Amino acid sequence: MKKLLVIVFAFFSLSAFTILNGTWTNDDAHSRLGFTVSHLGIADVTGTFNDFDVKITSAKPDFSDAVVELTAKTASIDTKVEDRDTHLKSADFFHAEKYPTLTYKSTSVKKQGKDNYKITGNLTMNGITKPVTMDMVYRGTVENPMNKKQTAGFQVTGTIKRSDFNLGSGFPAPMISDEVRIKADGEFIQ
Repeated sequence: MKKLLVIVFAFFSLSAFTILNGTWTNDDAHSRLGFTVSHLGIADVTGTFNDFDVKITSAKPDFSDAVVELTAKTASIDTKVEDRDTHLKSADFFHAEKYPTLTYKSTSVKKQGKDNYKITGNLTMNGITKPVTMDMVYRGTVENPMNKKQTAGFQVTGTIKRSDFNLGSGFPAPMISDEVRIKADGEFIQ
């Protein structure tokens, strides 16, 4: 009986560790990588990157040791205006032909309170790499009733300067804000 209890305990311990730790990838249908800029100082214009992948690797169930890696295809930029999207893909902004991807890889995650973190990493866009720190909220982990898989939710928000990445240098801040607000929401499956 004692041997059976040890085996059962070991099985459940290993199962819990496996469920809560490891590698997580974004669920495309429930993930969004968005941005907002101000236009002429009077209106916000929003957009998304529709083709992106995120991988989160963590050995701790609270994700305090997470490593986040993102790759987005710059040609997937979508502001719901075809002419603007074409211009954003051009050499004036993302130069999608020369720089087909933008990437982000975290270098540290610092806990700021229950489920709140500061995530710092290297963002590469337009051939330029700069350190960027953003806020990350871990929204919990549940079993998805549809696929029976563990699913974790995260939201990342922050601000970058397009001038840091030489994006749209011919368009001054009064026309298009230098600050670009980032908001990413995602569900991640292990």
